[in-house]
Amino acid sequence: MEKTGGRYQKIKANGGCSMRRVLLLGVVLLAAPVPVRAADWKPLPDTGQTKCYDTIGNEMTCPAAGQYLYGQDAQYQGATPAYQDNGNQTVTDQKSGLVWMKSDDGTGRTWQGAVDYCSGLVFAGQSDWRLPSRFELDSIVDYGRSYPAINPVFSCQSSFYWSAIPYAGDPVYAWGIYFNDGGDHWLDKINKYYVRCVRAGL
Repeated sequence: MEKTGGRYQKIKANGGCSMRRVLLLGVVLLAAPVPVRAADWKPLPDTGQTKCYDTIGNEMTCPAAGQYLYGQDAQYQGATPAYQDNGNQTVTDQKSGLVWMKSDDGTGRTWQGAVDYCSGLVFAGQSDWRLPSRFELDSIVDYGRSYPAINPVFSCQSSFYWSAIPYAGDPVYAWGIYFNDGGDHWLDKINKYYVRCVRAGL
């Protein structure tokens, strides 16, 4: 049986930490220089979500400012995703500069198999392919689509794809994206899922 996990996990807090310590830690974290992962993306593309929903999942007219349920994803439109089909089975994301395999090879692999496959891949005349991070894989999800939730410039299985990021809560798991609906999940590394390798563009 395959083991998967949800997007949000409860974290049990350690006892004995005073409010003063919490506030001090917060000040330190805010003051510390923290690299922003998205800083090089100019800008991050929009999610593709264009519809609003009520609290039980029914589609609804997007509410006006000040109304109940105002502020949904669909009401904040960002930069339109832009992809270039390079004509060699690769696609360039013109917002991030990343170059993606246009399709997977139809083979399911364990997480370590996916890491090894991308790092050893010679494809489209390039040898610097790697397994994408969770953030990178999330960036090509189109939440305005489903089955699969991705721009049709890509060929895609309606299934899980591995990311390079292990799950911090348990080293036997790693993060992947379910391209049926675009959700991210932690997955048992021994399960076999699909791989879309990526490389930095010029």
